[in-house]
Amino acid sequence: ESSEEATEEVDEETTEEKDLDEVTTTEDAEVLNEEDIVAKEAEIARLSAEVDRLRLSMSGAADIIEELENPPMPPIIHEDLVIGAHIVADMARMARQLDRDGLVRAAMGSIAMLHPDRLDVLISTKQKALLPRMNEQDICAGKLNADPPRGAPEDWRVLEVLLASTSIVTGGPAAVIHCHGAYATAVSCEKDLVLMQPIDEIGKEHIGKVIIVDPDEENPREFLRQVAEALNQGGMRCVVIRGNGAYAVGADLDQAWANAAMLEHSMKIIMLARQANLKI
Repeated sequence: ESSEEATEEVDEETTEEKDLDEVTTTEDAEVLNEEDIVAKEAEIARLSAEVDRLRLSMSGAADIIEELENPPMPPIIHEDLVIGAHIVADMARMARQLDRDGLVRAAMGSIAMLHPDRLDVLISTKQKALLPRMNEQDICAGKLNADPPRGAPEDWRVLEVLLASTSIVTGGPAAVIHCHGAYATAVSCEKDLVLMQPIDEIGKEHIGKVIIVDPDEENPREFLRQVAEALNQGGMRCVVIRGNGAYAVGADLDQAWANAAMLEHSMKIIMLARQANLKI
């Protein structure tokens, strides 16, 4: 009997030890879980702080890039005329945008507008101005129907006629961009082609038809008349000079740019469709 009692006591002690071990193990596990949760929360907090820091850095970088791409421009004082800094900056901004879009390259093309406070004054980029790097020194201004100012682009009279025609429609403000998009220029080189018509639905809606005018250096007055008439017949958005790019007009530079970009996009679609031999 004493042997059996001793065995039972040993078993009870063993059971108590096991229960104690289990309790200890459970408590240790709970401690580990709590430590793990605290560690994970600390890691989440650290990552959140890192994300906030990166966002702040990106925001600062964007501001720096914006300043580099659109540096502040000084106003221009020309005789009795003042061209505000915001006008100079807007033209420079547009020049860089046109370069990014491939609508101008280096000294190709020109940008012009009527002075918002004096509609009898034409403001334009100078002849051979490097548009992607333009600043206030690349701008000239002169009165309509007067002699072109020093440094005026060779197509000053064309710009003058297009701005005057646009101003009649808008009731005042007008802008024009002479761009040299590769696709629009290539399509215009097709012999005997007079009408450029988009085949894409957006082009049909926003551009419609664009008329091509042949250069005529021997009869400049007749050429200017044809340019103005072609712009009017084409819906007052664009006119193309055969082999010499497109003139896109609008009430402001952004509207002129939108028309230029849409024309180039539609002409690219036409060229791609031709290369693929699509039946249109």
